Amino acid sequence: MNKIIKSVLTAGSLALMASTVQAQSAATLDQLLDDVKKNRVSEARINSQREAEFQSARADKQALLRKAQADLRAERARGDRLAKSFSDNEVTLTEKSAELDQATGDLGEMFGVVRQAAAEAYGRISTSIVSAEFPGRAAFLQRMSEEAKGLPNIKELEDMWFALQTEMTESGKVSRFQTEVVLLDGGTAQQSVVRVGTFNLVGEQGYLEYDTNNEQVQPLGRQPDAYQADSATNLLDSTSGLQPFYVDPSRGVILGLLKGKATMSERYHAGGVVGYVITAMLALGLLIGLYKVVTLTLVSGKIRSQLNNTANPSDSNPLGRILKVYHDNKTADAENLELKLDEAILRELPRIESGINIIKIFAAIAPLLGLLGTVLGMIATFQQITLFGTGDPRLMAGSISMALVTTAQGIIAALPLILTHSIVAGRSKSIIHILDEQTAGIVASHAESENA
Repeated sequence: MNKIIKSVLTAGSLALMASTVQAQSAATLDQLLDDVKKNRVSEARINSQREAEFQSARADKQALLRKAQADLRAERARGDRLAKSFSDNEVTLTEKSAELDQATGDLGEMFGVVRQAAAEAYGRISTSIVSAEFPGRAAFLQRMSEEAKGLPNIKELEDMWFALQTEMTESGKVSRFQTEVVLLDGGTAQQSVVRVGTFNLVGEQGYLEYDTNNEQVQPLGRQPDAYQADSATNLLDSTSGLQPFYVDPSRGVILGLLKGKATMSERYHAGGVVGYVITAMLALGLLIGLYKVVTLTLVSGKIRSQLNNTANPSDSNPLGRILKVYHDNKTADAENLELKLDEAILRELPRIESGINIIKIFAAIAPLLGLLGTVLGMIATFQQITLFGTGDPRLMAGSISMALVTTAQGIIAALPLILTHSIVAGRSKSIIHILDEQTAGIVASHAESENA
């Protein structure tokens, strides 16, 4: 800034001195005009120089401004980092203070904490199936949780530690041991039992459960499905290697629920009277279908034999009886012969098609009976809702089972009946086709012989 001021003063002094000299030395107007032009050129040069100096100074100021702005941004970023660090340190201090207070409180309330830990360990260990192999582990934990009146000693803490460590270690093992098992008839016997971690016990009677109240191993009231029970038997019989096994991860809860699972017999009987009617229709339809398949197969065999010997018709098959009608009416004209043969075929049709329509009717009625059972089940369900409300779904389970089971029974019955009807109808149509074909051939041959 001082440099700019000095430049301005110097330029002003030079201009004033030049004007004085010019005024004194100019003798004529022409000289004055020439001096003015010269002075203007000089002033323009000075002004250009001054402008360049101002531009240079302005660029310097812009650089200083940008530097100051950059410093400001850096300081603001630093301030944000410091603020975040301060906030994090405040949180850390709060957490550490809470940890310190908690540690201090734990030390101050050691008696209560030990009793609580002993109670939790007792609840876990007393209900664990590991206690079936290692009985008596939870006795001292029960004393610590209920009877302790002072701080525990080192030995008691070590015993609790060993109990928890044993539970944790045995939870990852598959162990075989001998123990007393309650039998289904009420007696007891020493049996070999396999323990799978803390999940399941397996014995000669399948899956077992541990009665924590009586500290006894006993079989389930009902074993799960056969393929699951077989895996338990295979595990009991195996001595080494890998063995597939269905494990209950809920430590017996799922197996307990499976005891209430309905069997196939129970599901069938849930259909009630409607289900029994559907079953009777299915059995009767299948018996009729089996009878028709057998009889039509025998008739087809006799017809094939008759085709090989048309000159000697037999009364034991439909084609033979039709051929016998032809032999008895060889002297009749073609029209009368055709009528006689059609009459013979019509006499054979009831024998061939008897029972087929019954199978078809059963196949159509079975789903309708299933629908009837569904409607009756829903009516019973709504009646129970009206009487008892919807508080206990088990009250409605029987009616809903009837509604669903009868529908399934109707569909299950209809499928084989439809298939049986298709087979029997196909056999009968093939026989009728042979009879029609042979009759048409006989009439045609007879007509040709007349025309000849």
